Parts: sequence; structure tokens; C-alpha cells
Amino acid sequence: MHEFINSDLYVWAILPLLIFLTRIVDVSLSTLRIIFINRNLRYYATISGFFEVLIWLLVIREIFQRLNNPFCFLAYAAGFATGNFVGIILENKISIGKVLIRIITRRTAEDLVAALRSSGYGLTFVDAEGTTGPVKVIFTIAERKDISTIAEVIKRHNPRAFYSVEDVRFVSEAVTKYRLPTTHRWAKFHSRMRKNV
Repeated sequence: MHEFINSDLYVWAILPLLIFLTRIVDVSLSTLRIIFINRNLRYYATISGFFEVLIWLLVIREIFQRLNNPFCFLAYAAGFATGNFVGIILENKISIGKVLIRIITRRTAEDLVAALRSSGYGLTFVDAEGTTGPVKVIFTIAERKDISTIAEVIKRHNPRAFYSVEDVRFVSEAVTKYRLPTTHRWAKFHSRMRKNV
């Protein structure tokens, strides 16, 4: 084993590859940790931070033992760059947290409002004035993983509507498809909103 670790094959080919791969894992964890901190997910941030530093120490140890190998430095830098990319992809796949979706529509939004409500999303909407005239502004709080579903509903019922998505760090109470209000409250809310449409 000792002979293999000191062999040219290990030092010049296998070790740089290992450094590259572990650096991807390390930086991906770092990216996720920052996102967890921004979302106030303390436990996830703590666990990812522990493994991030542990992997980093192991990689740095190997590099310092072989400072004459430029491939280790290149692998370290390439792993760092790739890790940022992979970390963002992972965060998008995990889709943790809630978002505020703001929809601005120039025409009547009855169909859109009804479709979103029937899907279980709580809505707030107001009349407003845009550059081209009267508009309706619709607000909803949703899980990040539901963004594509809501976007599809918007495109199906009002394809020319403008919408934006913002991260929400804390929500005191939200009506989402996973947390609907009680039937009595929801019925009163629904009937009141139908009058305003």
C-alpha cells in the first residue's frame, strides 16, 4: 500500500483526480451551507459545515505533502470551480424554503385566480395602475418546489402575465397546498374573494 501511494501513477494521476472529486463535494457542501444559513436552517448548516471542513483538511494535507506536483494545484482549482456549479444545481433540485410569487396581469384574472385557488394556494390580490393602464397584482406564498407548477398555471391561463419570484426567509402563517386553513375560515375567505373578482 505504501509503495502504491508513492508510485508515479498515484502521485501524478490518481491523487489529482481524488483531489478534484473531493473538492467538488467540499465546495458543493459549502454552497449548500450558505444557502441553509440564509434560510435559517441551523442544523443543516451545522452538519454540512462539519463535513465541508473535514474534507478540506484531508485534501489540503495531501497537497502539502506533494507540493512539487502542479496537477494537484490544478485539480484543487478545477474542483473548486466545478463544486460551485454542482452546489447550485443541488440547491435547485432540493428546493428548500418558501418564495413570494408576484403576478401582474393586464386583463381579468378570474380564471388564473380560480385555477391557483383550486390547486390549494392562498392568494392576495389588489387593483393597481401600470404604465399601460389598470392591472391586477396577485401575491402568493409557495414552496420553492412549486414554482414550476405555478408558472405552468400562469402560462396556461394568462400567458402574457408578468411574474417574479423572491425568496422568503420567514413566514408567520401561509396558505399553501400543504397547509390549508380550516374549512370554515377557508369558505368565508373564498366567498369574500369571489365578490372582489
